[in-house]
Amino acid sequence: MKLAGETEAVIIGIIASGIRLATPVLFAGLGEKIAERSGILNLGIEGMMLMGAFGGFIGTYFTGNYVIGILLAMASAGILAVLKGFLSITIRTNQLAAGLAIWLLGTGLAALLYRLTFGVRTAAPSVELMPKIDIPGLSNLPGIGPILFNHDPLVYIGFLLVPLTYIFIFKTNLGLKIRTVGENPKQADALGVNVYKIRYLAVIVGGALAGIGGAYYSLVQTGYFLENVTGGAGWIALALVIFGRWKSQWILVGALIFGMVDAFQLGLQALGTTLPYQFLLMLPYLIPIAVLVGLYKRTGAPAALATPYVRGER
Repeated sequence: MKLAGETEAVIIGIIASGIRLATPVLFAGLGEKIAERSGILNLGIEGMMLMGAFGGFIGTYFTGNYVIGILLAMASAGILAVLKGFLSITIRTNQLAAGLAIWLLGTGLAALLYRLTFGVRTAAPSVELMPKIDIPGLSNLPGIGPILFNHDPLVYIGFLLVPLTYIFIFKTNLGLKIRTVGENPKQADALGVNVYKIRYLAVIVGGALAGIGGAYYSLVQTGYFLENVTGGAGWIALALVIFGRWKSQWILVGALIFGMVDAFQLGLQALGTTLPYQFLLMLPYLIPIAVLVGLYKRTGAPAALATPYVRGER
């Protein structure tokens, strides 16, 4: 009975951890979905997440207020999103090249700004981890309590965004404009839709959500800002959008798969498995690759994805 109880505790711990580990890539994936629905492929999402991690950290560090930290994270990533929009929408550079440039810029800029702000210290500056929400009567429920009702606020916000982004894209006039611009920008323009404005809006919203995902690492998971603290989560988010076929509910499923696998490998490391730890670290990233290989012929991407639009061009 004791062994069964310990096994149950381990399983509950892995599931709860998996939900938390899924949250940052869920934010980023939902943001990327909105950008790609408008026809903009944003390979710079990893750099935006790192800027979000930095912005969230310094905002919280200097004010002690998590809300200010999150807002600064959104603004920091949003600035890079504006630059991405300028490169891809206004001057119409290659979207792949522009995205890679934003990734490199965000990676280097976040590290540089951190060094300029704090200098070199023997003890790294830190913030208190964002506290979990204790829901009376629910958090202590056996099994389901720790899994569903014992998380930080960003977990609940991230999951709430799944239906909200679905409603936004498929049930609102603005969402219809975003989808039309992503499928047929010429037709959208002919109907009076400002293609450039809609694409800018989608990219900025996507960047802001990626910034929240980045802030999750510094404010919830570590309490520090570290170079490359996101660990490639932006690239996972890009894969999740394809896995989810640009639909919020399936992006959530993909994020949960990634989170559970990541939690599982962390659990195996803690138990002292004989498997090489390098293989375990690689495991969460192998799963999306395997899924993408199976789905590459059934993507259903927006027709005008990564295609620049020039008004009046035939």
